Amino acid sequence: MTGIIVVFSRIENAKSIRNVLVRNGFTVAAACTTGAQALSLLEDYNEALVICGGRLADMMCVELADLLPEGVKLLAVASPDFLGAIGREDIVCLSTPLKVNELVSTAGMICRMLEQAKRKRRQKPRKRGEEDQEAIRQAKAFLMERNRMTEEEAHRYLQKCSMDSGNSMAETAKMVLAAMRF
Repeated sequence: MTGIIVVFSRIENAKSIRNVLVRNGFTVAAACTTGAQALSLLEDYNEALVICGGRLADMMCVELADLLPEGVKLLAVASPDFLGAIGREDIVCLSTPLKVNELVSTAGMICRMLEQAKRKRRQKPRKRGEEDQEAIRQAKAFLMERNRMTEEEAHRYLQKCSMDSGNSMAETAKMVLAAMRF
């Protein structure tokens, strides 16, 4: 789940935003008053949404945006004049007076985007190490020699066995090589 941290210079505003989000099904990690507090809380999250005012107790929202780690999005809530002066594409903005449905839908959209990015990162194929590549190559050679398979057939056989067993292809290849030694 994406972490949400609410930061406003007045704690009452931060708590009010937090309560709106919680009532609408979001889990809010914290409500605080300074950018430094938000940054220290972000150490526990790979993906997070920071909702803040334009001016915090210790910095401006633009300064906070520059300090945020990768995987963290900033939603600034301020007057239309202040937001117009920001002019940055990496900061999502909502103008005051704030409408509850706009806040909820925008926070939901950002959280969904962060979750999708997280899934895409997980789905990227890992690079195999040299040892794993060598094990697969040797297992295919063994299957080709012993079972008179083509390289493509041996590769498909290792793939199928690995999917059926829930092991990686390298682990399956190592099992084939271990069985060969008996």
